[in-house]
Amino acid sequence: MQSKILGVVATPLFAITLLGQQTMRPVVRGVDYAVSTRTPEATQVGERILRAGGNAFDAAVASQAALAITDPSNNGVGSDACILLYDAKSKQVISLNAEGPAPRLATIEWYRKNNDGKIPDSDGLLSGTVPGVVDAWYLILDRWGTMSFEQTLEPAIELAERGFPLGERLAAAIRGGGEKRYLSVNDEGVRLEREAAGAGNRKLAKYPSSARIYFPDGRLPRVGQMFRNPDLARTLKKLVETEKENASKGRGAALKAARDRFYKGDIARTFARFSEENGGLFRYDDFATYTSKIETPVSLNYRGYDVYKNPSSTQGPAEIFTLNILRGYDLKAMRHNSADYIHYGVEAVKLAFADRELYLGDMDFIKIPFDTLLSEPYGAARRKLVDPERASREFRPGKIDGYGGIEFQIPLFGNADHEGDTSYLAVVDRDRNAVSFTPSLHSGFGTGVVMGDTGIIFNCRGDYYWLDPKHPGALAPGKRPRSTLTPTLVMKDGKPFMIVGSPGGDDQCMRIMQTFLNVADFGMNIQQAIEAPRWSTTSFPSSVFPHTMYPAAMAVENRVPESVIRELERRGHRVTVRGPWSMNATSAIVIDPETGALSAGADPRGDNYALAW
Repeated sequence: MQSKILGVVATPLFAITLLGQQTMRPVVRGVDYAVSTRTPEATQVGERILRAGGNAFDAAVASQAALAITDPSNNGVGSDACILLYDAKSKQVISLNAEGPAPRLATIEWYRKNNDGKIPDSDGLLSGTVPGVVDAWYLILDRWGTMSFEQTLEPAIELAERGFPLGERLAAAIRGGGEKRYLSVNDEGVRLEREAAGAGNRKLAKYPSSARIYFPDGRLPRVGQMFRNPDLARTLKKLVETEKENASKGRGAALKAARDRFYKGDIARTFARFSEENGGLFRYDDFATYTSKIETPVSLNYRGYDVYKNPSSTQGPAEIFTLNILRGYDLKAMRHNSADYIHYGVEAVKLAFADRELYLGDMDFIKIPFDTLLSEPYGAARRKLVDPERASREFRPGKIDGYGGIEFQIPLFGNADHEGDTSYLAVVDRDRNAVSFTPSLHSGFGTGVVMGDTGIIFNCRGDYYWLDPKHPGALAPGKRPRSTLTPTLVMKDGKPFMIVGSPGGDDQCMRIMQTFLNVADFGMNIQQAIEAPRWSTTSFPSSVFPHTMYPAAMAVENRVPESVIRELERRGHRVTVRGPWSMNATSAIVIDPETGALSAGADPRGDNYALAW
């Protein structure tokens, strides 16, 4: 039985209204610091570091290392990552890109000759890229942190070695409980959805090195059972051992030595040997030459808020492409989650993501015309393409002088996942340093392959490449894929205001943007903003091979009023109605511009948890 409160569907157990009189979880407020992550354990680890005198950068490294243990289906030590940092000393927002490149042996020609012209979808070593997160740990600690690897990795080592009791979500992921959604279109053009029950189980079980860790007694795990990864604990201990051995050379040199053992020492050689023996394309030089990149972020001013995104090899800028279109509308007057608001939002996303497909990628290989894409005139021109009464079914990137048009084919048939798996953490300290950190294996358990006896699974971001050389995201050796990772950092009046992020593959931009708009345009507190009903669209090419687009397809949580859904359908949207709490997993922290108080939110749709003091 359901009831309606101010037009929003609610169950008898709770009520959430647009006025925000009640939420499923409270806003967690503090003065000194706040942490919000994808698991309670990782949030506690972040707080533990802050209580011990560490800063936000130390806490971010420790929290992500703990997430690698407690959220292993979504991220790990083999993750890639995109990170935005605010350094209170320099008063600068900094982009740290820890995306991994393709191995040097990975070419379009190789896949055409050896793998039938296909990149495996989220499974096996051929879908992997070089892990970047350990190098990100090093750069964060070396340039902005105060603690050592020994201090920041101690909690993760404890969790991996001693173990922790499995919760429902992780136990289901290991068992293969149908976490992954596949989308397809049948011969009549009807959009279908199904969940692949047992997907996680099949992926892990077929690789002996993975089955040994995830099914140690040959049985499926149960809720409450202790989960351990002693191999990963030993790998992390190697970094600490090397740091100690080099302590006499100074903190920076010791950190670097530990980092180099991962990318240039025995750990890297284990990766390379295992890859070669098991049909992978990774070789030692792929690890030895790797480095993550410190970049200048891009930003857009939206109604007085400066919204920052990572610039290269990420979809992140598509979020502010969308805001560039939406800032020409009075969204507040439309009313939250009205048919007009959702329609204009979906149509703006389609245009922004068409530009994502044509213009975004690895800036080492392509030039991105940000000056045009983020200009007010360009946003106004794109806005004119939105039909107030009709949903577009077209792929319509903008035309920019000096840049070519569409030379690649957009697939309209075939299974393609728009909602990959990722993790997230947000940290703010008493000095108002802030870290918005999105690490990922991309899809459930990444490649699925534990690399020998290291306890580490690589991300499977390699299935984001195109095998069409005319596409900006075409596969090339050493090239980073254009990932979906998109942490957000928002400034107001020159001070950090919000850090926010979410898993969700292509949907990440939409989840994060809606959370931001709920605060900026609709005056919600951060927990209300996170819990509000969601919408999304897949009317653009999926990031995942084979990159299928589903024209006019969109989805809403069923807490969106039935009358709104019917009106969206009248305008030509092909609407899928999902469960009431199924389309978000956001964590965020807001800093009050007047009082400086911290407000942390965590999504009840996942295991997200927030703490503050």
